[in-house]
Amino acid sequence: MAIVGLSLGREIDSLMNFPVMGEINSLFNICGSTINGEVKEIAFTPAVEINENNDYIDLKLEIPGLDAKDLDIQVTAKAVEIKGERRQETQTEKKGVTRSEFGYGTFQRIISLPARVQNDQVKADYKDGILYLHLPKAEADKNQVVKVNIG
Repeated sequence: MAIVGLSLGREIDSLMNFPVMGEINSLFNICGSTINGEVKEIAFTPAVEINENNDYIDLKLEIPGLDAKDLDIQVTAKAVEIKGERRQETQTEKKGVTRSEFGYGTFQRIISLPARVQNDQVKADYKDGILYLHLPKAEADKNQVVKVNIG
């Protein structure tokens, strides 16, 4: 039995040769460009981690390679919207040939919150490619202990 290696870039290229797949790709912009069978760009969606307790919700998003000035964060009482723009440029020199590539793209992620928050009290920090958001809950949505009487 022969073992055959899988090249994701070549597989994507071959799928994109089917007319329907090419149309789907352009419609949703799921798969990025490939060069010589190597994937160069895939649509970016930041990973998120949500921690909640009685008083607040903490969000942690992985957004490497950006400056804080490239991020636009908007918070409503029930959702957080993060938009940004990635700019990536690389230049390599091999055997006397210089190869330069660049890629630009925007992303957006809307995160529905499990409880209402005081959106005017949000604290944010961005360090080492990680965005931290501390969102205090609205008073009405903090878990309150209520005694229940039976019959």
